[in-house]
Amino acid sequence: MTDKRSKNEFLKEGSHYLRGTIADGLSQVETGAIAEDDTQLIKFHGSYMQDHRDVRGERAKKKLEKAYSFMIRLRLPGGLVSPEQWIKLDDIAGTYANGTLRLTTRATFQYHGVIKSNLRRTMQAINAACLDTLAACGDVNRNVMCAANPFFSPVHAAAGDLARRLSDHLLPRTSAYHEIWLEGEKVEDVSRPAEPDTEPLYGQHYLPRKFKIVIAVPPVNDGDVFAHDLGFIAITDAKGALVGWNVSVGGGMGMTHGDTATFPRTADVMGFCTPEEAVDVAEKVMLVQRDWGNRENRANARLKYTIERVGIDAYRAEVEKRLGYKLGEARPFKFTSMGDPIGWHQGPDKKWHLGLFIENGRIADKPDHHLRTALRELAAAGGITFAVTGNQNLIICNVGAKQKGKVEATLKKHGIAIATSSGLRRNSISCVALPTCGLALAESERFLPELITAIEESLDKAGLRNDDIVIRMTGCPNGCGRPYLAEIGLVGRSPGLYNLYLGAAFDGTRLNKLFAQDVGKARIVELVEPLLIRYAREREEGERFGDFVIRIGAVKPTLGGNTFHSDITLA
Repeated sequence: MTDKRSKNEFLKEGSHYLRGTIADGLSQVETGAIAEDDTQLIKFHGSYMQDHRDVRGERAKKKLEKAYSFMIRLRLPGGLVSPEQWIKLDDIAGTYANGTLRLTTRATFQYHGVIKSNLRRTMQAINAACLDTLAACGDVNRNVMCAANPFFSPVHAAAGDLARRLSDHLLPRTSAYHEIWLEGEKVEDVSRPAEPDTEPLYGQHYLPRKFKIVIAVPPVNDGDVFAHDLGFIAITDAKGALVGWNVSVGGGMGMTHGDTATFPRTADVMGFCTPEEAVDVAEKVMLVQRDWGNRENRANARLKYTIERVGIDAYRAEVEKRLGYKLGEARPFKFTSMGDPIGWHQGPDKKWHLGLFIENGRIADKPDHHLRTALRELAAAGGITFAVTGNQNLIICNVGAKQKGKVEATLKKHGIAIATSSGLRRNSISCVALPTCGLALAESERFLPELITAIEESLDKAGLRNDDIVIRMTGCPNGCGRPYLAEIGLVGRSPGLYNLYLGAAFDGTRLNKLFAQDVGKARIVELVEPLLIRYAREREEGERFGDFVIRIGAVKPTLGGNTFHSDITLA
């Protein structure tokens, strides 16, 4: 009988628990690349091999190999970084990477531009900051996100604690990471396995595809809980104390242009568990996907496709069978937003927390805008904690009353404004895309700010400059920036052209619909402006833009858990 499993399944099976020939490839100085099979395995170690696509043509003419480098992503459950860690991470950016830190939509850091000869040194420097990159990518449970500020309430603190416990519990146990990158050095944040060549949870094939977990604390859905494989939604009693978690399963954003068998999907709420049961529930949800997921077709290997195939009732029954007990019935909750609060906010302990908008998550120094220098200066002053959010922003936490003015003065000195130019920009997300992402079909990070500036002129015409409207852009349909949950979503199709989606819910509970295909900057503004003007004139009290475009018939509402984007209105 023919084994129909995908190539990656054989690759994992023969990798000696994620070792492959990575170590040998690092020593080959004649090339900046590693072997093709190893480019898949290195993802499990938190890295992607990339090349600088802006210079491909020039290098090809000179018969040079591509300008290869590596992206490195940190595992940072809960998103917290101490001032001391920040300085070390900033040092890495300047010493080994391209001089920037990139905040991701999974509330962690990425480095870009690390050449192969510096790869091991970078990993060791990350380890010296008591952090690691294991399982930040690959067919495993990835970085666990939670409500961004754990200092804001006891429930937020519980979310942060659960994120760290889930990450530790679901971490791969192979010793390959230590052997390849740390050469036997001790790692404080990753426990050494008693059996270095076994994987008690994953087995030698790991998961069919990536697995993502988010923990949310209503009423703020700042991690887009329904966009992920597994979600925990905090349920509190009348006094605000945590009583447990609603459990959601089967969300995911990726799709492929033109392939209706692939689609974004919002998760189903499957049940309720107590705080003591949460880690057990997460393990069993993941293990059912390990055994039931599609290992023949990677395009249909995420949990969302498993749920579509077997149904939520059957999936819940299998999870409960493995748990040995029933989940409770889901309890009422309500989200009101999915963005980050930008500006100063005071917690119950009277400490101040500053939500700082970081455009597209890129921390860099630019003329008259020395963001990287300002944040390093704040870290050097100490007495604070940094929290990375799932919206690519940063929260400067635990600022004392006497520090508040100093923080503001430091930011002002380096040209950093706390306020944003518009509510649209404040609620924007973009993926990296060109020039480093090999999947990108169009620009994203380098284009979205320019597009927002153009749309801001339309906002001014409508009197909506300060209104919160969610806009997101990705350079391809894989959905790393979660564009299908944006009120205005843009997905790259080819250089300069995007599919325009409208009508997602402001609270992250409803996907958008395709409104126009293959539109460039001028056409995007031309299509969006009249809708914004109508929204300003005709909206009902409290009505959000995503709801408005559905009410006036611009797009149809997405019903059920998934959409194939088949309802197209070409304006």
